[in-house]
Amino acid sequence: MKYLAHQTKALTLSLLFLFITTTLLSQTYGKNGMVVSSNKLSSNVGVSVLKKGGNAIDAAVATAFSLAVTLPSAGNIGGGGFIVFMDADGEATTIDFREKAPLAATEDMYLHENGDVVYSRRRTELTAVGVPGTVAGLYKAHQKYGKLPWNELVDPAVQQAKNGFEFNWSLNRAAENFSDTVYPFMANYFLNDKKVRVKPTEIWKQPALANTLSIIRDQGKDGFYKGKVAKIIANHMKENGGIITEEDLAKYEAIERKPMKGTYKGYDIYSMPPPSSGGVALIEMMNMMELVDFEKVEFNSTEYVHIMAEAMRRAFADRAEHLGDPDFNLDMPLDKLTSKEHAQNRFDNLDMQKASVSDPTKYGQIYDGDNTTHISIMDKDGNAVSLTYTLESSYGSKTGIPELGFIFNNEMGDFNPQKGVTTTTGQIGSAANLIKPEKRMLSSMTPTIVGKDGKPYLVIGSPGGRTIINTVFQTVLNVLEFEMPIDRAIENMKVHHQWLPDVLTYEKDLLSPDTRKALEAMGHKTRSRTRLGVLMGITYDSENKIITGAADTVRPDGGAVGY
Repeated sequence: MKYLAHQTKALTLSLLFLFITTTLLSQTYGKNGMVVSSNKLSSNVGVSVLKKGGNAIDAAVATAFSLAVTLPSAGNIGGGGFIVFMDADGEATTIDFREKAPLAATEDMYLHENGDVVYSRRRTELTAVGVPGTVAGLYKAHQKYGKLPWNELVDPAVQQAKNGFEFNWSLNRAAENFSDTVYPFMANYFLNDKKVRVKPTEIWKQPALANTLSIIRDQGKDGFYKGKVAKIIANHMKENGGIITEEDLAKYEAIERKPMKGTYKGYDIYSMPPPSSGGVALIEMMNMMELVDFEKVEFNSTEYVHIMAEAMRRAFADRAEHLGDPDFNLDMPLDKLTSKEHAQNRFDNLDMQKASVSDPTKYGQIYDGDNTTHISIMDKDGNAVSLTYTLESSYGSKTGIPELGFIFNNEMGDFNPQKGVTTTTGQIGSAANLIKPEKRMLSSMTPTIVGKDGKPYLVIGSPGGRTIINTVFQTVLNVLEFEMPIDRAIENMKVHHQWLPDVLTYEKDLLSPDTRKALEAMGHKTRSRTRLGVLMGITYDSENKIITGAADTVRPDGGAVGY
């Protein structure tokens, strides 16, 4: 296998560490279905739906609502996201339920009168909240592609919130952080019925959330976007400085879109189109990597990491210049950006000896001359779902309504805040992603399904803000090019470059110090972080009909559940 051959060649410190750690990794196997999510309790909910005869879409709906209970930092009904769905015959589609700007939103709403950006307005105040899309997106997917009744899919989450579940250590860390906070909603969020902070192993109940979910269970999409819940949201916004109205909620609709499609050495790659930038950037980078001679470029060598970083730099420059909501940007050059010819032009300009310079005044022209969660699912018939959804930051805007029990997103911060101002620190000012009423903000979520011989083969996705694109990209490449098992593909060392700021981020203790020094000598500015991404993946062996799932071990409560 290519992966093993490359391992024997490159005896660096990082690969020695990789050999020791990955031998301890585990995969989960199934013949009839698989659900991989960031919380094993929620994965079990999804599998129970599959066992009842539900399909992958049914399991995705049930798992997503369950995560709204078990993973409040990212699982949500107060945010939005995307679904990529491929049926057993290889037909693919997507559901866009990205949040939208309210009708009262304006291009300069985050600017002080002196012209400076007021960051609190786009991160922690109610003006940061986009019109949520999760309930509408899950409902639309179910109405068109689901099998089991809607109420049967939402009820498990209702029962989890009502009856409670064991409070885990991940939640306990968050509760400790919010115990002395400036966010009143979060200060009370983890209290029990005695108004005392919940402790690990104690049963945590969420009665307000249970009530909201029961309304959605009984009334469907209208239970969130019309009636009692919508009135409570609109009144809270009006009284506390927000701008979302009942009209905003009533007008919200999820959209089915044609997926972005690319190819890599005989595999078909399906991912999310704009307003996600993930699919375009992923395909552009995979096209560039198709030009690499992997007989000469060793896995995780200095040259390999350099090429990866330069491919990322170019794709993110194109992302910044061109991408936004397709309903407002009709001239996005998507065919060009995902073409083999464009990748060749980008690749030809890559200097193998030194790093390029990210120039905020030129976007990609120079090259021509964290919190989200993910679910991967496959059912017994071979239908596959890749679903990524988010509140943006961990625990979103840190705001909510006690009566409703869920947390609002802060997705409005994903719009470009200041027209024409692009800086070396990473602020982007291109027109494609400026704020307009009812516009969807640009996203980095990259739910992806890879097809092989006309059937779903790899289902993958991750949280991580802008790092999502690159962690998914590297994992897809690990599976397709180096034939890694899904757990090793997920756990292998990742790097990240997003054009601006001009920094190559790497995972601490996984990149060889010698490689890092060599990259710095080539001109790369480097920075370490503990981990990049929290990947959830599935591969399918169609010949033996074996489904293999793996959850990133960085999320200790995550789990792959198969049967």
